[in-house]
Amino acid sequence: MKLSCTSFSDKDRIPPEFAFGIPDPDSHVTHGGNKNPGFEWAGLPKECKSLVLIAHDSDAPSKADAVNKEGRKVPANLPRVDFFHWLLVDIPADVVAIQAGEFSDGVTPRGKEVSTGRRGTRQGVNDYTTWFAGDPDMEGTYFGYDGPCPPWNDSIEHHYHFTLYALNLERCPVGGEFTGPNVLAAIEGHVLDQASIIGIYSLNPDLEVDREEA
Repeated sequence: MKLSCTSFSDKDRIPPEFAFGIPDPDSHVTHGGNKNPGFEWAGLPKECKSLVLIAHDSDAPSKADAVNKEGRKVPANLPRVDFFHWLLVDIPADVVAIQAGEFSDGVTPRGKEVSTGRRGTRQGVNDYTTWFAGDPDMEGTYFGYDGPCPPWNDSIEHHYHFTLYALNLERCPVGGEFTGPNVLAAIEGHVLDQASIIGIYSLNPDLEVDREEA
């Protein structure tokens, strides 16, 4: 089973058009294009009945006390946790690609309201739902894809994992406003094969300088 991305290469930088946040010289960050990346796949197991696509950041800070604070940095040695950006389930087994921008094109303050996707798919609730809780301008339920927006003062680049799972189930056994842990628990024991692509992203301008000088 092979997964490829039509929007960026494996372990390469994610372009701004696929990010929720992009650098801004005055406010540190502003809204990006927030398109979902495009993907193609092949070599599915013959027994595959549906697919699940999950996108998560494996480098989210475990504590938010220093996140996006002037004069502070999120330390590199801070323990990291997963932050889910996209949960797409019930992808038919005969689908072989997702187009860039097919499920998301632009930032929707307070979140997209539609949980159903195209081609009979369903989309779960991503972790911006929790992140923006209490924010009067952004609070809401965030269904579907919302791209990278790591802390602009983080000391490390973030790694975004896009993983495609081939299942022996026609429908993923989750309902309602399901989350990343809900999906992972539901598909346990039903995964025939899986494949991943990793994208890298940062909003810290100092890291950009370090990369260019390397």
